[in-house]
Amino acid sequence: MFLSAGARHALRVVTAAVMVFLFAPLVIVAVLSFNTSRTFSWPPDGLTLSWWSRAAGNEDIRNALWNSVKTASFATMVALVLGSLAAFAVHRFRFFGRDTLSFLVVLPIALPGIVTGLALQQAFLSLGIDLSMRTLVAAHATFCIVVVYNNVVARLRRLSPTLEEASADLGADGLQTFRYVTFPLIRSALLAGALLAFGLSFDEIIVTTFTAGPGIDTLPQWILRNVQRPQVGLPLINVVATVVVILSIVPVWLSQRIAEGGGFGRGTSSSS
Repeated sequence: MFLSAGARHALRVVTAAVMVFLFAPLVIVAVLSFNTSRTFSWPPDGLTLSWWSRAAGNEDIRNALWNSVKTASFATMVALVLGSLAAFAVHRFRFFGRDTLSFLVVLPIALPGIVTGLALQQAFLSLGIDLSMRTLVAAHATFCIVVVYNNVVARLRRLSPTLEEASADLGADGLQTFRYVTFPLIRSALLAGALLAFGLSFDEIIVTTFTAGPGIDTLPQWILRNVQRPQVGLPLINVVATVVVILSIVPVWLSQRIAEGGGFGRGTSSSS
């Protein structure tokens, strides 16, 4: 579609305004993490690294970071297995309830987090399962499965079935065909899905609040609990918030690069 010079200029201005609206608050939070003052004063009264060193030495923050990384890692591994299996089942086979299964796999990402969290909490308690790290990982896996499933099933739909047929004609069994043909072609989709799942789990707070066991804090929970405690120091909270933003953005950026075929995932997978 042809756009006039004025329309293109207006589109650039609108796009820039939207980007500033979305990312300026994140930049401000990052800058205020170096503020010498304990307040949200802008511009900062001065710049210091003391809040970052205090955050690094804070045992509660380190434990919360470890819980976030551990939960996201285990939830991603569960999502990789179950999401991939569901994608292969839906794409390769025709069976009763196939469309319903596909809908149910995708549903958790569309539901409000408070609904998912409350439902999972009541399900765990009604089954006599105490809330713990295991219930937290299971809860996060329910919505992490979606991004893995979507990535893998989209890649499978773009693959030509003749490649696997040729592998079988050459004498390869099912496992060999998957190892040498199918897996290299879906590898980048799996990696992109895993990175997205990790980022999604790492900064989740609503489902976490309902399904985490006693004494289990993640970084987002630590921020929420301490944001109204002036004795903690707002710049310290800004430091943790900046870490959460960075550790959430990086996997998403890497996933985008992989999906575009840049950097990682080149070779056999980039041709698809």
